[in-house]
Amino acid sequence: MTGKAEGELQSTEESKAMEERLKKQLAFALEIDKEKNVFRQTHLSGHGRQENDAEHAWHMAIMAYLLREYANEEVDIAKVMLMCLIHDIVEIDAGDTYAYDEENLKTQKAREDAAKERIFSILPEDQKAEMTALFDEFEAYETAEARFAHSLDNLQPLLLNNSNEGGDWKEHRVTAEAVYGRQRKTRLGSEKLFEVTDRIIRENIRKGNLRE
Repeated sequence: MTGKAEGELQSTEESKAMEERLKKQLAFALEIDKEKNVFRQTHLSGHGRQENDAEHAWHMAIMAYLLREYANEEVDIAKVMLMCLIHDIVEIDAGDTYAYDEENLKTQKAREDAAKERIFSILPEDQKAEMTALFDEFEAYETAEARFAHSLDNLQPLLLNNSNEGGDWKEHRVTAEAVYGRQRKTRLGSEKLFEVTDRIIRENIRKGNLRE
């Protein structure tokens, strides 16, 4: 085989590999569209409908960028925003687990681990590894980026619930103790955002929206 022929063969093989890679990436892009059909317990502001996971993730990511100055530590904000955007993709299979549903919380990790493997496996291997590592970092709560991302994950639904006069808390008969239990870790990512959280909780206790 001539050098020219070898070069053409190599070019053809590289082209096929690139086509296969792009095919996987586009398949993943289409798969995550299903996140728009996963509805959360939280309602949109102004007593709107239930929000979906994609809206929650988008809202968190924007908030992360806007509020980055309040992170306890210096963070890679692009990494934080990507964590926000992918952290609930697993709920396409696992479903949304309400923060105060003690029974479903028991099986949440197993359901989400299985979903993580199936959904991220749609991607090319290097991107599967990247997304899996990022998801696991968020879940582990050990880095500055993960802690700050969790602060936003806690604050976003709190803001919506507060705007709706505690409607979701009242519907599910959530106690102030339970809300504080979830929100205390907010301060690990941002002391300032926890101060805001604390004021909101106290105000909703005063209004009777949260049971003591």
